[in-house]
Amino acid sequence: CEVAEADELVAQLRVLKAAGVDGVMVDCWWGNVEAHHPQEYNWTGYKRLFLIIRDLKLKLQVVMSFHECGGNVGDDVSIPLPEWVIEIGKSNPDIYFTDREGRRNTECLSWGIDKERVLQGRTAVEVYFDFMRSFRVEFDEYFEDGIISEIEVGLGACGELRYPSYAANHGWKYPGIGEFQCYDRYLQKNLRRAAEARGHAMWAKSPDNAGHYNSEPNNAGFFCDGGDYDSYYGRFFLNWYAQVLLDHADRVLMLARLAFEGSAIAVKVSGIHWWYKTASHAAELTAGFYNPCSRDGYTPIAQVLKKHGAALNFTCVELRATDQHEVFPEALADPEGLVWQVLNAAWDAGIQMASENALPCYDRDGFNKTLENAKPRNDPDGRHLFGFTYLRLCSTLFEGPNLPEFERFVKRMHGEAVLDLKA
Repeated sequence: CEVAEADELVAQLRVLKAAGVDGVMVDCWWGNVEAHHPQEYNWTGYKRLFLIIRDLKLKLQVVMSFHECGGNVGDDVSIPLPEWVIEIGKSNPDIYFTDREGRRNTECLSWGIDKERVLQGRTAVEVYFDFMRSFRVEFDEYFEDGIISEIEVGLGACGELRYPSYAANHGWKYPGIGEFQCYDRYLQKNLRRAAEARGHAMWAKSPDNAGHYNSEPNNAGFFCDGGDYDSYYGRFFLNWYAQVLLDHADRVLMLARLAFEGSAIAVKVSGIHWWYKTASHAAELTAGFYNPCSRDGYTPIAQVLKKHGAALNFTCVELRATDQHEVFPEALADPEGLVWQVLNAAWDAGIQMASENALPCYDRDGFNKTLENAKPRNDPDGRHLFGFTYLRLCSTLFEGPNLPEFERFVKRMHGEAVLDLKA
């Protein structure tokens, strides 16, 4: 909870400010702030950091990060969940998402304990609310002055609204389909109740033919063309699995709206573009997005966000389908098709749409693709993204031609006419 290398950070932020950047996004890590004891919050480092940002007249997007940092793409630090939560997990590992072989994922808490008083007398949702409320009180002046322009609410793995279905620490490699993460006893109990309510108690089980983390859809009986994903049971299971995700978003956003009344809130949704050109969209299904080719899985998410006045922040806007096909032709990926689907789901629901890049981006082609998605040229209604967050601030951004390309991109994002000439 201290600011490391403050002088270097200030120097970098000054360069960003001069480049025309509006503000920065900062993760508020649950594991740092409420590290040792329940409801004992240490905001010291964030107070100093926010003061630096305010003095430079930059704005703040703040992420309520209820997940651990480490083990994912771009992670070079490790911030686990709070120590007292980890202690609870030692005697009750079912607080974590669990795969079919019983492996626990300690990146975030299972949504099965959203309403279970297993965290020293509190439910998971109450813990999240208390944390958000403490932040809102602690940084009241930043809200009142408009310096905090948006709160992004972490709702799952990587702070994204998804199951941790493709965790690298469980052996997953791109473009594996991932695995369902519903084998903790709380979600299994939820599944049993759902099956009994449907009148089919024998459906109270997860698929046993859904492959493994690195399977391809055509090698798994559940996901292959004509597979069980489209059977009566398969549709029941996938609908339940996706509904658990929607219910989690609904519960936490209701409390976020209470904690941050009057402030803009957003939710990050991951861009799972691999296997998008198959019938089952297996990688999306294991992550909780019920989006096979016969069904729209993103409109229900957009509707939950609309209910709570939240914006949708989506990734992978810089990726091109042709580039993906060149590198991993077997993945049958289509990031552009996915972005287009999600853009339309958000806009049709009448909610604001923002985005981030999924992978490091320093080249003009990636920036131009982002601009295409941010401001679609031929949209008859003139719709566009309301914000874009560039990932991420690092020393590479300031090397060689990277900074001039970035400055040019920022100008175009702000609507300035810039000649498309290579230096």
